[in-house]
Amino acid sequence: MFLNSQRRSIGRNSASRSSLSRSKSYALPERQRGSALIIGVFVITVMFLLASALINIVEDGDVGLTQEVWGTRAFAAANSGADAALAQLFPLNGDVGVCSANSAWAPPDVVGFHACSVTLQCTRYFVGSFSQYHIKSQAVCESGDTRVSRQVEVEARGN
Repeated sequence: MFLNSQRRSIGRNSASRSSLSRSKSYALPERQRGSALIIGVFVITVMFLLASALINIVEDGDVGLTQEVWGTRAFAAANSGADAALAQLFPLNGDVGVCSANSAWAPPDVVGFHACSVTLQCTRYFVGSFSQYHIKSQAVCESGDTRVSRQVEVEARGN
């Protein structure tokens, strides 16, 4: 019985010795210390670059959306200007219309036409015995640094 307890104690001592020797064998050499710091700085730098790229993408999307909205407003203003020129050429009361070479049309004072201006050009030419009209309507909408222009051309035939 005494021998068994001694063996056990020897076994315990040998196990503790082997764990000590293992921990010493896994110690990092002097030149490998601080590599976690370098890896951490690298990861932070990569994350910073990804974040800045994402910010640029979002900003470009915002500018594109703003230009698209102002472009739609300018297109609607140009269409309305062409409609106004056609209404002058062919009035509902049956009078003779007027085709003015260059004119401006003032859009109504509503939110959609805010900061937009419309210029109209009308050209009259004859094809056989018929009058042809070429109407060009150009709208420009501005807001700060954003300036958008859209143009609509319409042809109509009169008597």
